[in-house]
Amino acid sequence: MKTIGLIGGMSWESSKLYYEFLNTKVKELFGGSHSATCVMVSVDFAEIERLTFKDDWDAIGALMKAAAQQLERAGADIILLCTNTIHLVSHYIYENVSIPFMHIATTTGESIQKAGLKKVALLGTKFTMEKDFYTKTLMNDFGLDILIPDTRDRQVVHDIIYNELVKGQFTNTSKQIIIEVIKELQKQGAQGVILGCTELPLLISKSDVDIPIFDTGKIHAHTAVEWSINK
Repeated sequence: MKTIGLIGGMSWESSKLYYEFLNTKVKELFGGSHSATCVMVSVDFAEIERLTFKDDWDAIGALMKAAAQQLERAGADIILLCTNTIHLVSHYIYENVSIPFMHIATTTGESIQKAGLKKVALLGTKFTMEKDFYTKTLMNDFGLDILIPDTRDRQVVHDIIYNELVKGQFTNTSKQIIIEVIKELQKQGAQGVILGCTELPLLISKSDVDIPIFDTGKIHAHTAVEWSINK
């Protein structure tokens, strides 16, 4: 089994799930007391958040580069960035290490393709929904039609993520708001919904909506386990 490298802390609320996803998948495949071989570098999210709202993506990229190189020195065989939004600067990672980098949008696209869906909704931060670093992979590489909420709902979802979810706050009020946003996108033809923020599955589960959900963090982690075994 190869060693999976994780860049976490964005936020730690969802990064802790990556560790759980990796190990439960290995246990499912091998049974007994088997667990995943992995190493994590966890950054201070307060600094990342500050730079995000300053729109200083180059500074964030430099932090990701340093974390990735630390993972490589620690013996990682592959790198996962345990967040959707910060994939905006993923080139700072794969251009500066010699080991593979597994992009979360690619693993998500593969999962949607396997499910046979063509039109899916995307929820996440405004950066993930509005910039093209994520959607272009889904559209260009997998031929998917991506729906995003309207301007008002994008801001609502963004605010719930930054003001509540990354701080470990999960309320029924916010849950119902997100469900209503998903229902509106379903009316527009969404066959499934990408939870394109790794904290969103802490609030929304498959039992809450009538269409399939794609938990990007779980998909990402499980794909990494399969890679580590097959390699």
